[in-house]
Amino acid sequence: MIEEIHHVQLAMPKGGEFEARFFYQDVLGLSVVAKPEALADRGGAWFENRAVRVHLGIEDPFAPARKAHPAFRVASLIEMRAILDSKDIPYSSDADLPGITRIFVHDPFGNRIELLEERP
Repeated sequence: MIEEIHHVQLAMPKGGEFEARFFYQDVLGLSVVAKPEALADRGGAWFENRAVRVHLGIEDPFAPARKAHPAFRVASLIEMRAILDSKDIPYSSDADLPGITRIFVHDPFGNRIELLEERP
């Protein structure tokens, strides 16, 4: 029986580790985590905070996930938009859902990411 999501795996092209660190660490605020020694030679990058784990693995040939996506809850979409604006990262709004305001952004590789704030 499933208990929780352990991590989300997204694909990235070979050599994209610097761009991954900028987006997932500097923009989204996740910490870089060292990959286990047995996997380190494969490239890619791992990120996490207390509640979220994102693993980026090399895919060759690479194709971004344009429709399928993870959705990350943020404390404030106003603050998240300000961070994205300050780093010239475009985002788009979509129809809000009951109790949820959301935007979509793409990582440096074109993978779609949903950022959402829950409303009372």
